[in-house]
Amino acid sequence: MAFLLRLSALVDAVTAAIGRSVAWLILVAVLVSATNAIVRKIFDMSSNAWLELQWYLFGAVFLLAAAYTLQKNEHIRIDILSSSWSKRTRDIIDLVLHIIFLVPFSSLMVYLSWSWFWLSFRTSEVSANAGGLIIWPAKSFVLIGFILLTAQAFSEIIKRLAVLMGRIDDPLVEKPTDHAEEMR
Repeated sequence: MAFLLRLSALVDAVTAAIGRSVAWLILVAVLVSATNAIVRKIFDMSSNAWLELQWYLFGAVFLLAAAYTLQKNEHIRIDILSSSWSKRTRDIIDLVLHIIFLVPFSSLMVYLSWSWFWLSFRTSEVSANAGGLIIWPAKSFVLIGFILLTAQAFSEIIKRLAVLMGRIDDPLVEKPTDHAEEMR
């Protein structure tokens, strides 16, 4: 279990670094969008490449931050049901559903998106829109995003098992802070 927890910590560190980094792409997308709108209004010009770049950036944020969202337990769930369950019951349900739904789905998406991305990369696929961008970088976000999500799903399974076995404290539960220590 110690090796698996170290592996989980490594996956968590990579996921957190990528999740925090891609958050900056939201700012880039806003700047690209604003620049495109300003140029379109002032100079009556536009480019499909700028519009597609906005889509690529949004897709990158959504796909590459999905694993980080899972790690921080910020994904959508039905709280009406789960809020009435005990912590242990929620942990067991999370563990089971990660194993029977999340891992198979994200693994299938990795498998299916590999050839889809590779064909696009090999053929240097370009957007059908005039002045559009190459497509394989956007398709790579799908592949990379699901690889990260699959790895994070395994990390969450390891942590849920360790919590249920009493090996670690739940990393999702905030620990009370000692304000006197914070002031030092």
